[in-house]
Parts: sequence; structure tokens; C-alpha cells
Amino acid sequence: MRVLRLLVAYDGTRFCGFQRQENGPTIQAAIEDALQPFTTRPVFGAGRTDAGVHALGQVASVECGTDHSVAVIRRALNVKLDRDIRVLEVVDAADGFNARFDAVGKTYRYRIATEEVVSPFAHRYLWQVAHPLDVAAMQTATSGLLGTHNFAVFMSSGSDVLDTVRTVDRADLRVRGDELVFEVHGNGFLRHMVRAIVGTLVEVGAGRRAPSSIAELIESRDRGQAGDTAPAQGLTLVSVDYR
Repeated sequence: MRVLRLLVAYDGTRFCGFQRQENGPTIQAAIEDALQPFTTRPVFGAGRTDAGVHALGQVASVECGTDHSVAVIRRALNVKLDRDIRVLEVVDAADGFNARFDAVGKTYRYRIATEEVVSPFAHRYLWQVAHPLDVAAMQTATSGLLGTHNFAVFMSSGSDVLDTVRTVDRADLRVRGDELVFEVHGNGFLRHMVRAIVGTLVEVGAGRRAPSSIAELIESRDRGQAGDTAPAQGLTLVSVDYR
């Protein structure tokens, strides 16, 4: 058996997330169905992106016994897959490689629209915030996210994760045209963690929370103290790191 490593991009608007489930279409199910001519083994994704979340650089792995070239496999997958899912690359990985368990870091990006009118070609990929935001205050607040902390305050209920300690080594907010773009890199993220962070930063920008309060908020470990979970459509998994 060989292990294939897939680089996948997708528009998550019409999907119920990456992980296969019974109540709707998922990215994992679509890829596994497209792989049927080559393998019936399960596909493992680096991140379980939620319903409506997008990806530019999701990584997946699957065991496969076929002798077909990676070029043939990639071409066959893209023929069968929904146009909202594209396999950008297929390569042979080292024996035992698992896209989920071997990942050592991820980068996520969240887009916020700051204008009153949003292009119909963009609204599926960002969160429109109609009121003014103090960008400088939000940028100051991001510094409180850096380091190794217990990020339980930003984890939604329903997760079976026991260890909520994660390391965030980069978090920045920048202005790009009429958008705010928040980008964060860390060794792992909890359920809805990035979206909860963004919801909290927007409260800072709206003046409802002090920029200096982030450290105290993290220390509380109380999800009820943080901001609302930002809408899914603004979030994109940009890339996944491996050793």
C-alpha cells in the first residue's frame, strides 16, 4: 500500500464541513467517493473545517494500492468532484503519513467587510460588519493571543478535546482595501476557536471591550465571557505545516 498526500482547495458554502456525516454533503465524502476506482480506504483531513468554511490549502491523506501515476489520479479526481472542490496536487507520501496526526501547524485567515455595500461576488467569503471598527484597538488586542495558553475561552461546546492548551505564534490584523484581514498561525486550533477570537476582536473594535482585556479573558477559561462566534463564511484554512 502507498500513501497519497492530497492538496485540496474548496468553497465550503454548500458543504456541511470536511468530516463525513449523515445530514448533508461533506468534503471528505466527496473525495472518498471520487477515489472509489483507486481505493476504498478512508481519507484523513488535516483540519475538520466546519460547515461553510473554505480552504485554500487543506491537506488530506489516504492509503491506496493502485499503480496509477499521481497525475492520473489527480486528473480522475477533478473530473468526478464537484466544481467547488479541486485537488491541486497529489504526491506519494512517506509510509505511515497521516494528514491529521502529522500536522504541526496551521494558518487560518478571516475576512471582514467594512463597507456598507458588499460585492455579490464576495459575500460568501467574508463577514459584513456594518458599524465602524477601531482597527488600531483590534490590532493591539491581537498581541494578547500570542504564546502558549489554555484557549478554552474560545472553544465552543460539543468538542471532545480534553487538552485545550495551544500555541499561537502569529496573529495579525491588517487593512486590505475595504476589508480587514485577520490571519493567525498556531500548532493547532480548538472547535470554532478562530471564529470566537474574531467575534471577540470585533467587540474590541466596536468599543465594547478593552484591547488589554484579552489576557484576562483567556485566563478566565469561560466561553461565556468571550465574544460571539463569527460567521463561518469569513474563515479559510490557508495552509498546513508538516515537519
